Amino acid sequence: MKKLKKIGLAMAMTASLTLTAFLPNAAAATQHTVQTGDTLWKIAVKYGVNIQQLKTANKLSSNVIYPGQRFAIPQSKITEAEKDLMARLVHAEAKGEPYAGKVAVATVILNRVVSPDFPNTVSGVVNEVANGHYAFTPVQNGEIKNNADAESKKAVNEAIAFQGQGNGSLFFYNPKTAKSDWITTRQETITIGNHKFAK
Repeated sequence: MKKLKKIGLAMAMTASLTLTAFLPNAAAATQHTVQTGDTLWKIAVKYGVNIQQLKTANKLSSNVIYPGQRFAIPQSKITEAEKDLMARLVHAEAKGEPYAGKVAVATVILNRVVSPDFPNTVSGVVNEVANGHYAFTPVQNGEIKNNADAESKKAVNEAIAFQGQGNGSLFFYNPKTAKSDWITTRQETITIGNHKFAK
């Protein structure tokens, strides 16, 4: 009986270690040791956490960091599933656009989540249907189901790191293909590539 318990315990430990190995950032995302060349910005983008949250979690009053420092990485308010959904939308909406445009599209989603005029979840914003119209064409035509590329995933992490520091864009459109005149009445915030951003 003791032998069976030992075998069972060994199997459980092996399964646990194996499962942890396949969960990305399962334990690694809780701590980060600063390496030469690291900045708070790079660390925030790497883990997909807001830079202000990172500073608060580590009681930092400035952006100065040193190699060897150990930082606690706060849990992002955006789940991995939400990051994936955002990245798939960014990939579908901003294919062929500059990287900054991809970050800006992801930022629009985050800005909508915190705006009282839109749903308060990433899924709610991405899948919103208002007045019978989808907020985002890739949701309507099914392109949202396609996998995101690495650049779109990185753009989402950068938007999360940058959250709260932009100019408040809530909309984006391509003036050459936009079908609604209403969008042109919104205050323009920036133009990146073929997209105009507005609030």
